[in-house]
Order: sequence, then structure tokens, then C-alpha cells
Amino acid sequence: MGNDGPYCGVRAAVLGASGFIGRWVARALCAERADVYLVVRDGTHARAIFSRYGIRGTVVEQDLGEPAAAGALVRTIRPSITFNLVGYGVDPSERDDRTAYAINAFLVEALCGAAAEACDRRWRGQDIVHVGSALEYGDIGGSLSEDSAPKPTTLYGRSKLAGTEVLLRSCPALGLKGLTARLLTVYGPGEHRGRLLPSLVDAARMGKSVRLTAGDQKRDFTYVEDVAGGLLRLGLAAAKPGEIVNLASGQLTSVRTFAETAAEILNLPQDRLEFGAIPTRPEEMAHSE
Repeated sequence: MGNDGPYCGVRAAVLGASGFIGRWVARALCAERADVYLVVRDGTHARAIFSRYGIRGTVVEQDLGEPAAAGALVRTIRPSITFNLVGYGVDPSERDDRTAYAINAFLVEALCGAAAEACDRRWRGQDIVHVGSALEYGDIGGSLSEDSAPKPTTLYGRSKLAGTEVLLRSCPALGLKGLTARLLTVYGPGEHRGRLLPSLVDAARMGKSVRLTAGDQKRDFTYVEDVAGGLLRLGLAAAKPGEIVNLASGQLTSVRTFAETAAEILNLPQDRLEFGAIPTRPEEMAHSE
């Protein structure tokens, strides 16, 4: 059809498809009429999410904590493009070093090896779009760009950086087209309940106050649907093998301003925002641009 988009009929694998950002990437691919493979750990839980978000595709259950098995899965599916949205360590309860490196780094290595064997040479876009994190930069201070030297201070940041470096080495060595999209502060439907916006929504619904930091730190808040659209565009982009791209809005907003604006929209009284009630975490990023 004349109006078919660039992903129409393209076999696309979304790893972590039921997660916060993964579900929005899957939804965007469905809207483009791609042939979507939804790789998840828990099929029953995932199907409920997919139904709620209008996501259609082939659901594949796979424990991605086993990198070799994940690589075998890619060889079986043989996708034209793989979106890797799997991550371990965002949740405060996820603090196991071995698991962090298995999922955030060794999985990337397995995906690269499998994609090199199974990739569709007719496909003009990227073979792998790997999702990284601004926490790979760590506490660098000042302005932030792709050229900033990373100094991660958390397990999540260190293990995600290891995955980014794997892709950076593997793409030129294996002849792969792949890039890392480092995300900053993503918000929207599907966020973990302990994060800022869901905490404000809960406070408004329950008529309670919400304890916050002073809120002076600035963030690039980017809506999750916009992030998903950006990832799809990156999947079609020409890039150097293993290139790193910061995917964000380009606009900085203080946490305090974001909270106050959200509270106004949610009809949550401003005096329910208890700024300074909790300390800023040591791992909070200090860069401001």
C-alpha cells in the first residue's frame, strides 16, 4: 500500500517488550504494521499488558538472564532488527552483580554474535538498537554529550556501560549495524510506582502528601511515547558501527518544577509537596546540560 511505513512487514524483535519502554516500542511497531516478536519473561503477565496497550505480535517467553539462550532465540526468529530494552538494576531491589552483568553486558555480546549470523542483509536499517542509560556517564558534572567520558558510580551504570562497550567493539568486528541510545529521564504510563510521577499520581488519588528531595537537580524529562518514536527513527538511521546517541528532548527542567507542574495538572495542592523531606541520593547525576 502507498501509505505503508518503513517498518511495514519488517520482522522486529523487542526484548523486554512488556517493560515500561518496551511496551511503547512494541506499540509503535504495531502501528507501523511490523511483524513483531514480543520477547518477555512472563507470558501471562505480558499478555495482560499487551491487551491493555493494543499490542499485537508473536509472544515469546525467554529468560534473558541466560545470554546464550537469548542468542539462540535471535537465530531462530531471525529478525531484521532487534530492539534491546532489557535491563537489570533500575529497581532498587536489583543489586546482584552477576545478574547485572549477565543481563546488561553479556546479553549484548550474545545478541551481537547471533545477529551477525542471522541478520537480514536486505534490510537497510540498524540490526540492533540497544538501549543504554545516562547513568553510564555518572557524576561527571557540567554539560553532557556523547563525547563525555563516562564515570559511572552505580552497579547499573557500570554494567550498562559494559554493554555499550561490547556493542562498540562488536559492530565493526562483526560487520553489524548497531547503535546505543542512551536515555535520560523517561516518564509516562507504565512507570514503576516508586518513581516521581507515579508517586504524585498516587498522592493525588489518595489525598496524601508526597515526600520529595529539595528538587534542585535538573533533568531532561522525556515522554515515553516520544522516546519510543525516537528509537524507531534511530532504527532507520545511518550511523557509525556502535555509535552512541543521547536520546532526549534537549530541554532541562528542575525536579521541583516538574513536580509542581504535575501537581497542578493532577489537582494536587502544592502544600502536599514536601520538598526537602528526603535527602538527595548520592548517585544522583550532577550534570546540568
